[in-house]
Amino acid sequence: MDPAPADQLPAYAEWFPRPVETWLAAGFGLLAVALALVAGDPVGLFLFGVAGLGLLLLAASDLLLRPRLAADPEEVRVRTLTGTRRLPWASLERVDVDQHERYGLASRALELEAAGHLIVLSRRSLGADPRDVAGDLARIRYTS
Repeated sequence: MDPAPADQLPAYAEWFPRPVETWLAAGFGLLAVALALVAGDPVGLFLFGVAGLGLLLLAASDLLLRPRLAADPEEVRVRTLTGTRRLPWASLERVDVDQHERYGLASRALELEAAGHLIVLSRRSLGADPRDVAGDLARIRYTS
């Protein structure tokens, strides 16, 4: 497949967790809470309750922090629990993909460094491969 011509590249892009993962986390969270309510022993109540609440919090953060990363020709925006951080392209010192391999499994994360702060976004929080996101960020930054 041929790459799109420069005049057809999007000037704006955003990334967020895949909706299917969010709905699965919410569904399994509700299931775990329901199992906690019918668990006959205190340990089962505690374990299912903690797991269910954790999954429900994950699903809620996926919905509230949407989009996690957005970019346009002027700046990059990252949404976190403490608010939206706006990073003008001039202040962005480094955009890199960190890759580690352990037990045969590769793990990748997008790293954004600006003003002494390091922001790390995983594949799950971006909903896409961090290598693709880094390439899209470079295209948006340098073709606008």
